[in-house]
Amino acid sequence: MEVPQLIVDLAVMLTTAAVVTITFKKLRIPTILGYILAGFLIGPNFPLFLDVSSAESIEMWSEIGVIIILFHIGLEFDFNKLKEVGSTAIVSALVKMGGVLAVGYAFGRILHMSNMDSIFLGAMLSISSTVVIQKCFSEMGLEKEKYAGLVMGSLVMEDVIAVFMMVILTTISTGSSGGGSPVQMLLMVTYLVLWLVLGIFFLPTFLDRTMNLMNDETLTLLSIGFCFLMALYANWLGFSMELGAFVAGSLFAGTRHAHQVERVTAGIKDMFGAVFFLSVGMMVDPDIIMQRWTSIVPIAILAVIAKEIFATIGMMLSGQDIETSMKGGIALAPIGEFSFIIASLGISLGVIDDYLYPVIVASSIITIIMTPILIKQSDKGVGLITSRIPEKLKRKIDSYTSEARSDEEDSSDWKEVIKEFFFSIIVYGSIMLVLTIFSIKYAEPALANAIGENASKAIIIVLIYIMITLIAVPYMRRRSVSFSHLWMERLSNRPPLVVMTIVKILLLEFIAVMPLLQFYNIGNLLIVLLIPLSIIYVSRSDMIATYYLQLETHFLANLNQKTMEERGGVRDKGLWLDEDYHIFSWIIPEGATYANSSIEDLHWGRLNSVYVVKVKKGDKRMPMPSSRTVLNEGDKVHVIAEKKHLKAFIRQLGIKDPKPLRTLREFLETGYHDEENALECAVIRVRGTESYVGKPIKRSGIKQHGNCMILGIEREGYATKLPDSNMMIEEGDILWLVGTNRNLKTVASHSVGEAGTHEKEVSQAAQ
Repeated sequence: MEVPQLIVDLAVMLTTAAVVTITFKKLRIPTILGYILAGFLIGPNFPLFLDVSSAESIEMWSEIGVIIILFHIGLEFDFNKLKEVGSTAIVSALVKMGGVLAVGYAFGRILHMSNMDSIFLGAMLSISSTVVIQKCFSEMGLEKEKYAGLVMGSLVMEDVIAVFMMVILTTISTGSSGGGSPVQMLLMVTYLVLWLVLGIFFLPTFLDRTMNLMNDETLTLLSIGFCFLMALYANWLGFSMELGAFVAGSLFAGTRHAHQVERVTAGIKDMFGAVFFLSVGMMVDPDIIMQRWTSIVPIAILAVIAKEIFATIGMMLSGQDIETSMKGGIALAPIGEFSFIIASLGISLGVIDDYLYPVIVASSIITIIMTPILIKQSDKGVGLITSRIPEKLKRKIDSYTSEARSDEEDSSDWKEVIKEFFFSIIVYGSIMLVLTIFSIKYAEPALANAIGENASKAIIIVLIYIMITLIAVPYMRRRSVSFSHLWMERLSNRPPLVVMTIVKILLLEFIAVMPLLQFYNIGNLLIVLLIPLSIIYVSRSDMIATYYLQLETHFLANLNQKTMEERGGVRDKGLWLDEDYHIFSWIIPEGATYANSSIEDLHWGRLNSVYVVKVKKGDKRMPMPSSRTVLNEGDKVHVIAEKKHLKAFIRQLGIKDPKPLRTLREFLETGYHDEENALECAVIRVRGTESYVGKPIKRSGIKQHGNCMILGIEREGYATKLPDSNMMIEEGDILWLVGTNRNLKTVASHSVGEAGTHEKEVSQAAQ
C-alpha cells in the first residue's frame, strides 16, 4: 500500500521538530529557534537530511498553522482589553507602520530597487509578527506586563491596517479602482462591523444554552469549526483568513467559556504552531542569503531600529511613559507573517521581483532570532538610553505623558461629542447600510423565487424599515451631556453641532430611501422627506425604546461576560457607585436664572445627568423631592452625578468657589439626627414577585410611590448606571437605590424582607 506523501511529510516535520526542540529546551534556547532550525533541516535547501518533498503540503500546513495560532491569540484577547489600550493601540500602530513604511521605501530606493519593490518592502517591514511576539511573551511569562498588553493591542490594529494596506497596494499595482475602490473598502468595513455585532450578540447566548449538551470533543469541534468558518467568511468579504481566525477567537474570548475552549484546543494549537514555524525555516535559502546578505542584514537591522523608534514615539504620543513605550517598541521588532502574505500578493500581481520574497523571509528570520534576546535585555537597554536623556527633555516628556494630562484631555466635551458622532456613523450607520444592501441584493431575489416579486418587495421593505427603526434609537440618541454643555456654553458651538445632527439625518434619509428607489424608482420629494422623519419619530416611542434597551443590555452583558465573571459581577473590592457618584450642594443665590423653576422644567437630569436628591427650604428638609418641587432663592440643593458631569454642571451654573465634591459614601456616612429620614443607599435583588417586574422604570412606581431613585441596574453581571427610564426591570436584576431609610425599607421589604445600609445590602445581594 502506497503511503500518501502528505502523511510522510507530516511525519518528517513533527518528528524533526520534536527532536530539535527537546535539544533546544535542554540548552535553554527559545523553542521558536528550534522550530526554525528544524524547518531548515527538512527543507528543500538542505539535501543532507530528510526533506519534505511537497511544496504544496508545506504551504497548506503553514496556512492552517497561522489560522489556528491567530485563533488562540484571539482567545487570549477580548474587546474590553482593546478598550483599555484603545487609543495607544491606534496611535502607536499608525505612527509605527507609517514611519517604518516611509523608511523602508527610502531604503529600497537607496538600494536601487524599483518603485514598486520599495513600496512593498516598506509595507512588509512595517508589520510585526503577532505569532512570534505572543510566543515570546508566553514563554517568558510577560503576558501580564503593562507594555505586553499595549503591544498586543497594537498588533490587533496592525492586522486590521494590514488588510487595507493590501487593498491599497492592489489598487496601486493594477492602476484601477476595482477591488480597492472606496466603496468596496466601505462595504468591507461595514460587513466586518455587522459580523462582530452579531457574533457578540448570539455566540455567548448560544454557548450558555448548549454547554450542558457538550463534552470536550463536541466543544473542540465547535470551536475549530467556527474558527475555519469565520476564516472562510473573512476571505469571502475580502479580508485575510488570518484576521477572520483572530476575530473568531476574540468572540469566544468575551464569553465565560473562553478558558474551556482554550483548554480543549491547546493541543491543536501547539501542533500547528510548530508546523507554522517549521514552514518559516523551510523558506530559508542559503544561496539567496549568500547572494543578498549585503541587503538582508541591513534590512533586518533597519526593521528593528525603525520599529523601536517609531513605536516608541507612537506610544509616547498616546500618553505612555518612556520606559513602557521603549519596551513596547523593542518587543515589536520581528517582521510579521503578514509580510509573507504581502510578498506573495506582489509576486502574484507581477509587480515585484521574485528575489524579494526570500530576502524578506531571511530578514524576518534574523529579526525573529533577535527578538527574544532584545526582550530579555530590554531593561538594561532602556536604562542605558534613559540615563543619557537630558533631564530637561525628560521632564517635558513626563509632563506630556502624565496621567493628569491624559485625564484632562479625556474630559474634553468636544472630544466626547466627536467620538460619539463618529461612533454612531461608523457602527450604527454601517449596520443599517449593510443590512439594507444585503436585503436588496440577496434577500429580495431569494424571496421573490418563492412568493413572487411584488410580495417579496413589500415584505423586504417592511423588514428593512423595522430594522432601521430599531437601530435608529441609538443612532439618533438624545443629546449627550457633553453635547448639552457645548450647546449651552456659547453660541459659536451651535453651528457645528447642528451640522453633525444634519449629517446623521441625511445619512439616515439616504439609507431609508434606498429600497424605494431600487424597487419602485420613487422620486417623490414628500415621500423622501417623510420616511426618515417617520422613522425618527417612531424610534422615539416608548415601546421601541424599551425593546431596544433590552437588546442593548443583553449585548453589553455578552460583551463583558468574561470580565464580569472574573470579577464576580460589578462588586469586586467595593461598590462601583462609591467611585462613580458624587454629591454636591449649594445655596441658590439671588438673581439665579434657574430660581423659581421646578425640577422638571430645569431638565438637569436629561441635559446634564445631574439629579436632585435633597432640598432644604429654611428649616424644612425635603429628601428625594418630586419633579414638581420649585427651587427658590436661598434653597440649599443637593445633587448627585458622576464627577465629570458635576464639574461641568458647576461651571454651567457659574457657581463661584464651590464646596469640594463628596463621594456618595462620604455623604451617606455623614451623621444625621433624624435616622428615618436620612438619605441612604441600598441594594435589592429582584425576586420576580414584585409589582414592578416586567415594567419600565418610569412606570414601576419606585420613584413615584416609593420615593426612591434607581442609581443602577445590574443584570447578568453587567451594570447600567443611571439607566434610561424606559429600561425594563426583570427578575434577577440587582437594583441600586438611593432614598431615605424609611422609603428604602418599604421598597426593599417586597424583595429581601429587610433593608439596611448599602454595605449590608451588597453583602446580601452578592450571596
